[in-house]
Amino acid sequence: MSTNSEKPVPENDIVTEEKPKWSWSDLWKFEDYWAIWLGVLLLVIGLLIYLPNPPADMHAKLAQYNAVMEQESERAPFKTIAWYEASAAKEKLRARDGDLAKKVGEYLDRPKSWQDNPLESFYLSAEEAAAKSAAAAEKYEKAKEETVLARARAEEAEAAAAAAGFRDASLNNQAQAEIAAWRSAVEAESKAKKAATVKPYNLVPTLLVLCIATGLLFAIGTRFMGRKVLPFLIGFPFVFLIAILAYFLAAQKTINSWGLEYVLWAIGLGLLISNTVGTPKWVLPAVQTEYYIKTGLVLLGASILFGKILLIGQAGIFVTWVVTPIVLICTFWFGQRVLKMESKTLNITISADMSVCGVSAAIATAAACRAKKEELTLAIGLSVAFTAVMMFAMPAFIKAVDMHHVLGGAWMGGTIDSTGAVVAAGALLSDTAMYVAATIKMIQNVMIGVIAFGVATYWCTRVECTPGARLGFGGALREIWYRFPKFVLGFIGASIVFSFIYEAMGHDVGKVMIDEGVIRGWTAALQGWFFCLAFVSIGLATNFRELAKYFKGGKPVILYVCGQSFNLALTLFVAWLMFFVVFPGVTEKLMAP
Repeated sequence: MSTNSEKPVPENDIVTEEKPKWSWSDLWKFEDYWAIWLGVLLLVIGLLIYLPNPPADMHAKLAQYNAVMEQESERAPFKTIAWYEASAAKEKLRARDGDLAKKVGEYLDRPKSWQDNPLESFYLSAEEAAAKSAAAAEKYEKAKEETVLARARAEEAEAAAAAAGFRDASLNNQAQAEIAAWRSAVEAESKAKKAATVKPYNLVPTLLVLCIATGLLFAIGTRFMGRKVLPFLIGFPFVFLIAILAYFLAAQKTINSWGLEYVLWAIGLGLLISNTVGTPKWVLPAVQTEYYIKTGLVLLGASILFGKILLIGQAGIFVTWVVTPIVLICTFWFGQRVLKMESKTLNITISADMSVCGVSAAIATAAACRAKKEELTLAIGLSVAFTAVMMFAMPAFIKAVDMHHVLGGAWMGGTIDSTGAVVAAGALLSDTAMYVAATIKMIQNVMIGVIAFGVATYWCTRVECTPGARLGFGGALREIWYRFPKFVLGFIGASIVFSFIYEAMGHDVGKVMIDEGVIRGWTAALQGWFFCLAFVSIGLATNFRELAKYFKGGKPVILYVCGQSFNLALTLFVAWLMFFVVFPGVTEKLMAP
């Protein structure tokens, strides 16, 4: 943390430095605020692109489709062919299908799917596109014929059920089965049509434009934060290139079928570089994990409707605000009473780091208890090392035991230390897991200030009661605000504003213009690129040789392992209890489209 104070800071003490008073200049000097400003700027641009360009006759079409669906729901006890056709027509109304939206989308494209020819990920000529379409044309024609036959059988079965007044259960079941078969045929036809209508593309110029635009975007904040812009711009293309390679490898069909997503490749490529040849010094100014991930998380907030945050909050409060202090207190007690750790400051710093949210909590707690710099470094080292393992091990375990993704997301969000690692781990599972994990972590982040205040109060009243060690009530409050992750306010603000816009438009229009416009057509793509840049940065900044000493035997490692084990068990139990027992309807609603 930078400080405006010129008072010298003792080498073995990190909290006697005076915290600068808040000033308006903080709004353009600190990273958290710039994550908010860049996120807001991008969200406003998205609204300006999509809201003025709705699909033609959107309101009339929505009214027509809704009338058909309502009529069919009253006519039959199951969803009929007409109901599904009206529903499918509604789904095709998307603001991102407009001419301007499609043009914008071209500049946000990731490398395309490929099988044997790597060049197809970036370039496909008109001749090659025509050849691919021709090769798939026969399969498409066959799929259309199967759809016609399946529809005829479904119509016949539905007519038979209707003739019986929908009172014959066996006829109703038969109709539902035939309709389901017809829907499967329609889906197969849709995939075949996509394969038979291949269009040429060239991603090289669009990726170049995206690289330049993204670099300049983040350079704005870099300049105002007092960092050197030129070194950042020199190193940024390297980080962006690794992000492209991550998407490229994840797009390979066989690799993709194995579930090896871009997250794994982004971090893996970064780790490979940093732990072999080493991350080049000229790249390091662009290795800005928190800057990228915080901006991406502000954008993520726009896709999380406040109603769902409140929905998760019912269970999430128990998963975070109840479990977190229990784990912190128990781990601290274990370190003092069982392990007999000599340094209370090291004990509480590791306990907070592990139980709350990693580095931010460790810094806040170390400041509150006057921990030594070496103790803070040790806590952060343990956090980084174990986070690197957990972000891959937990998704793998969740997949292996076929755990529900809502439960898995809540479990990871409450236990993995780093916000970026939480998002990465959730992305390895599914969008739902990432959404739940990120939201749980956001709720838990609020505990940073509470923990800092609690530790400062405890230390000043029970551990160090000398005048020089007192922070005082005002000082504790300043410490809370100073350490509180401000970008969380951007995340929550984006969610509130977009929730208000969505509700004001109504569900159907909101889905067309917000969900299928601003979010899926704009922010989701940008968010994906920002996350990928962050994951690449995580890898480039992590050197296992430097962290090896933290794996050696000793009480700090034992404390972290035992505390994290307790955290994993208690969080999993409470998450299951809250999401599946106390609030049983939450999970189903979260899984609903």
